[in-house]
Amino acid sequence: MARQKGIIKLTGKIGDLSFYKSKDGFLAREKGGVEAERIKNDPAFARTRENGAEFGSSASSGKLVRDAIRTMMQNASDPRVVSRLTKLMTQIKNMDSVSARGERNVGVGIGDPAAKALLKGFNFNNKAILGSILYNPYDVNVATGEITLDALVPINDISATPGATHITLRGAWAKVDFATGESDVQETNVINLPIDATSTNVVLTPAAAPAGAGTDLYLLMIEFFQEVNGNQYVLKNGAYNALSIVEVQ
Repeated sequence: MARQKGIIKLTGKIGDLSFYKSKDGFLAREKGGVEAERIKNDPAFARTRENGAEFGSSASSGKLVRDAIRTMMQNASDPRVVSRLTKLMTQIKNMDSVSARGERNVGVGIGDPAAKALLKGFNFNNKAILGSILYNPYDVNVATGEITLDALVPINDISATPGATHITLRGAWAKVDFATGESDVQETNVINLPIDATSTNVVLTPAAAPAGAGTDLYLLMIEFFQEVNGNQYVLKNGAYNALSIVEVQ
């Protein structure tokens, strides 16, 4: 992969060269590699097929999580969240100590407490890390999904982005079954506060417990708004919003 330089940027193909635009800019690459049919059937590529199967499984597990909380991610995610979450799911897959090579999966690996510890604290927006924004402690009741923040003083306890006048806090309790591919999520009430010195006891309670079986994920989200003439507007399309998995059971 090579980076295109110069005034004129190309897209498309010229001979064996492909020119395209990515998140990293305008790039070029040369056609090459082994034919797909050979990789699919040649015994020499057995390890390649096994690695591919496990990678696909990890990617699907990451997508399962993203799909479950997509409505929240729409306002709090970065361009690399897919690759970052897939990488994390690959680490969790590697904790599957019972399945054969090529069949290891997140559904088994997540049973390891160390895997849950890896997933806890994942930030969906790498440009807005929850721990760098929220200084007030919070408590998660894993039986009810309730998240509480006692005596929150926004002007002291929140690292607000310039221009923000208000914050919104919300939570969610998701149940994700990595073995079956099923999930359910229940979001909490929403609390909107001005960024001032007022102390508020914040209680975020899910509408109900999520249905099904699997891994319990508890999420906390902080959104920033600017009030103009009585209306609140999200700042820079949510670029400063934080969304994190704060507990895993």
